[in-house]
Amino acid sequence: MQKKKIIVAVTGASGSVYAKLLFDNLLTLTDQIAKVGVVMSDNAKEVWRFELGNSDYDNYPFDFYHKMDFNAPFASGSAKFDTMIIVPCSMGTLGRIAHGISNDLISRAADVILKERRKLIAVVRDTPFSLIHINNMKTVTEAGGIICPANPSFYHIPKTIEEVAQSVVSRVVDLAGLEMDSFRWNEEN
Repeated sequence: MQKKKIIVAVTGASGSVYAKLLFDNLLTLTDQIAKVGVVMSDNAKEVWRFELGNSDYDNYPFDFYHKMDFNAPFASGSAKFDTMIIVPCSMGTLGRIAHGISNDLISRAADVILKERRKLIAVVRDTPFSLIHINNMKTVTEAGGIICPANPSFYHIPKTIEEVAQSVVSRVVDLAGLEMDSFRWNEEN
């Protein structure tokens, strides 16, 4: 199996626990991953500090890029990043992607992933959805993206917030084409 090059974008939507758990999971999958490039919005860092009470995003050994760094490798399709995961994905970010507005590295990278027909996974985290949100999700889906709402499952009987959130992150890891042990319905682990 060829190792994957993955972009992780973190926006300012609530749900920093999803990004943290994805980072933690990616650390365990280094045998399947060649590179992880990360871009976080300013709001994402602020929300992470508020929700998780720390700045631990600084401690991950990934390649971090400034939100306006259009020289980042994944700002071009020639860098051949396979997958982009936006977790959590704000509705503002989704709207800019749906309408081709590449005004920062997150929206530019998503535009590149879609134009190159590669995998874009948007973990939207908002409720309820307005018709504008629904239409933007439809547009991104029609362009080849995958909308994966941060809707956890409960059939694995979670005991902590992290276990609840992990059910979403496990689905994201599956969607990215990575192999990881996780709860599977009606299968023993």
